[in-house]
Amino acid sequence: MLFRSKKLNPQEHTDSSATKKNTVSMVVNNVRDSRSTPLPHVKITSPDVSENAIREQMPEILDLLLVDRTSSTAKTTKNIIWANDNYTALGDEEYSPRSQITPDLITGKNGHIIMPRALKSLSIRKERTRTKAEVFTPTWIVKKQNDAVEANYKNDDLETYVKRTWLEVTCGEAPYMASRYDMDTGELIKLPERVGFLDRKLARINQAVTDKAEWQRLVEEAYKSSYGFEWSGDSLLLARENLLYTYRDYYVDKWGEEPVYGLFRDIALIISYNVFQMDGIKYTIPLSDKREKRPDQQLSLFDAPDTESTWVDVPGKRVKIMDWAKNKRQFFDKDVK
Repeated sequence: MLFRSKKLNPQEHTDSSATKKNTVSMVVNNVRDSRSTPLPHVKITSPDVSENAIREQMPEILDLLLVDRTSSTAKTTKNIIWANDNYTALGDEEYSPRSQITPDLITGKNGHIIMPRALKSLSIRKERTRTKAEVFTPTWIVKKQNDAVEANYKNDDLETYVKRTWLEVTCGEAPYMASRYDMDTGELIKLPERVGFLDRKLARINQAVTDKAEWQRLVEEAYKSSYGFEWSGDSLLLARENLLYTYRDYYVDKWGEEPVYGLFRDIALIISYNVFQMDGIKYTIPLSDKREKRPDQQLSLFDAPDTESTWVDVPGKRVKIMDWAKNKRQFFDKDVK
């Protein structure tokens, strides 16, 4: 399905009370100012994005990168879960597989715990391979496979090419989407050598477009048509960070300056919908299915009914994704046969 996008609009702050008019005006101006403030210039020399830096400079961005859109509601925001037991030594409850990842758990003294697989210790990598079958594809294989798919679409006009829907299954850190760094060595990859399918869209936009507003529109379309899902919460966060900083890389390469905060936030918002946590076999949030003991009453010839208990398997929560054409969410497995 090809989704067409709708332009993202900044949130508006309004208040009908005349006595609060000046306060509201100040809030609106502050929001506008923050949206137009350029990101801090940082020379990126490592594939590992600092959660401490994001929280200190852009706390709202970190919140977006951690949100789980399926389990969240209009009233309650819920985050992605760990979905692995690699961090329980830091706290049995807070870091348990079913616990949500919150900013305080991955910043401060624990600001170093989320890191790309290539930078993890050999023992941790072996353990994750053994328990979760986690293996990452070398960049040269990613290139060959994406080349084979792209061969069918190279003659597309720019708009069609950018809007083509791609999905990376069990995406890990999302190398098929955006190859910021080599999955084996952890070394940053130069822009012209990146091979992800989102990389290809952004590279073509950079080459063809000279108007800034049109560039941003097409880039948002590229992100809205690029999807990925992952089981482990830490890998999912890394994938989201990679996609967000890929936007920054192509923006700086094209315009020679840092993007403004508002545009960065808009991309983070899209990513929070399109790169999501899911059990790829059940199409549900990982570990959300459960067994419940339910009473089962039976008729009796005597005074009271006989009561027995039956264990019932309760399916997990079905994952929803965003249909950008309708600006509403739908179940991921809606069209899955």
